[in-house]
Amino acid sequence: MPHRPPVRDPDAPRRVTLLELFFDLVYVVALALISRNLVVGLDWAKAGEALILLAAVWWTWAITTLVTDMYDPERTEIKLLICAVMFGALLMTTAIPEAFGARGIVFAGTYVAIHLGRGLFLMPAVRHEPQTQKRAARIFIWFAVSAVPWIIGGLVEGPGRMICWVIALAIDYIGFRLAYPVPGLGVVPTAQRNVTAEHLSERYQQFFIIALGDCILTVGTMFSLKHSELKNIGSFAVAFATTLLLWRIYVHKSGELLPVAIATSRSPSRFLNTAPYTHLLMVAGVVTTAAGFDLVLHETTGRTSPAWVAVILGGPALFLVGRAAFEYEVFSRVSPSRPGGLLALLTIAPGVMFLHPVYTSFGAMLVLAGVAVADARRSWGRPPEAPAPPH
Repeated sequence: MPHRPPVRDPDAPRRVTLLELFFDLVYVVALALISRNLVVGLDWAKAGEALILLAAVWWTWAITTLVTDMYDPERTEIKLLICAVMFGALLMTTAIPEAFGARGIVFAGTYVAIHLGRGLFLMPAVRHEPQTQKRAARIFIWFAVSAVPWIIGGLVEGPGRMICWVIALAIDYIGFRLAYPVPGLGVVPTAQRNVTAEHLSERYQQFFIIALGDCILTVGTMFSLKHSELKNIGSFAVAFATTLLLWRIYVHKSGELLPVAIATSRSPSRFLNTAPYTHLLMVAGVVTTAAGFDLVLHETTGRTSPAWVAVILGGPALFLVGRAAFEYEVFSRVSPSRPGGLLALLTIAPGVMFLHPVYTSFGAMLVLAGVAVADARRSWGRPPEAPAPPH
């Protein structure tokens, strides 16, 4: 009997494996380090660095998730691949605090090794399936191109590193969006970009929970009674309630119906093309919110500086932008509460600069509570809304 390539059986169940959940543990640490670094010497440069690091870390997870959707994670070869990527992702994570300092080449080199190593592993593994091998080759070529600015950025210092890494990320993200076109090979065919609702939707939901874990980790580790006990307990309660509201707003209808929306779509690849970007926005919002908790739980006196306002209110705002795009993915419309929440955050921003940080955080929580209440009122007593019809 010839050796069977490690591709998924179309008729096999695609439930998430325990190894995939184990793989996710690395990203709990990665997100926590990114949110902590954001508030150290907070300025626009720090915000840009945090976004670049998050986009890179997210891309290692998103592409690995697609691999486990398209290939059989129960096969020994794919298990070894996941473990190797996990090792690389952990090494990347250790470099996060100094990624824009002395360990830039470690971060960039590991990122490149993960993506190029995966391609070098998969291409011979699927050599008996020419179309699958061509798909792996197209992806490998695009990552080989982006490897150049990644490595150059790791070797240079200052603004040059940020510029090189932005270019590299643009290549990686645009290549995915365009289905990895390569001269002579064309793009990845639509049939090879279709995904399974059960597996992919569950994986995105799980990563969002991991991001919320960063908020919980911040609340649990940064809570202190060194200052006024009442104000610290108040900050603790506001942070927890905000985390709970982020979860509620995410899962309300769109999060619950994502598997159905993918399954009933005539073009599941449409969700493959958009889900990584919408979830990146939401995860970025949650990570920024966790950074805001770090600020509030450390300082409950004085006024809120503009930079702190940008973090404390910007996190929920970024989440709502991603959530609106996510809702459009599923229902092909956006609830008024999304832009309404953004407008409310912008409205309170000037005023909260005269208040203590805890009150700024409380204002953000009230806005999210308003969005959650609007969601509940819209669906109260009505039959469950169906996803948008296939198109």
